[in-house]
Amino acid sequence: MRRAEQGDRASVEDVIRARCEWMERKGLPSWRDSAADLASQCDNPFGDVWLLELDGRVVGRTTVQEQGPPWGWTPQEQAEPALYLNTSVTDPSVRHLRPGTLMALWAVNRAAREGRDWVRRDCLWPDLVRYYESQGFTLVHEVERTKYRLYMLGRRAERLDGLAEWFRTGMPSRPGAGR
Repeated sequence: MRRAEQGDRASVEDVIRARCEWMERKGLPSWRDSAADLASQCDNPFGDVWLLELDGRVVGRTTVQEQGPPWGWTPQEQAEPALYLNTSVTDPSVRHLRPGTLMALWAVNRAAREGRDWVRRDCLWPDLVRYYESQGFTLVHEVERTKYRLYMLGRRAERLDGLAEWFRTGMPSRPGAGR
C-alpha cells in the first residue's frame, strides 16, 4: 500500500471503470458517473487516498481518514481513536487474491500500530455488509441518511503480520487466520 499521487489518476480510473463493468454485468448499481471524480481524489491535499499495487500495477484504492462522518456514530464512538475507510474499489481481474480484504486488513493493522482502537466504514447495500462481515467487521448501526439507509460497521484494530505475503500466496480463509 502506498499513498496515491496525481500521476496515478489514469490507473485508478481504469480500476474503477473495470469494477463498474463488473458491477453492471451483475445488475448492480455502479460508480460509472463518479469514476473521474474518484480518480481525481488521488491528488487531494489530504493524502488520504491509498493504493494497493501488484507487480507495479494499481489493483485497488481506498480512502483512509482519521475522522468519520458526524452522523451514524454516537458521540462516545466518535471520541474513540479510529480509522475510517471509504470508497474502496478493486480490480475484479485480481479478485481471486482478495485485494479488498487485504486493504481492509492493512487498515486494521495500521490502526493498531498507530494506537487506534477501531477501523470503521459504512456502506449502502446489505450485500456489502455481508462482504465486510467476512473481513471481520461487525454491523454496529443502521442509519437513515437522506434517501438512503446506511450500514455502519466496525472492527477492532489488531496487529496482523505478513499481509504482503498473504496477498502473493493467497489469503487465509478468514481475516486474522494464519498469524
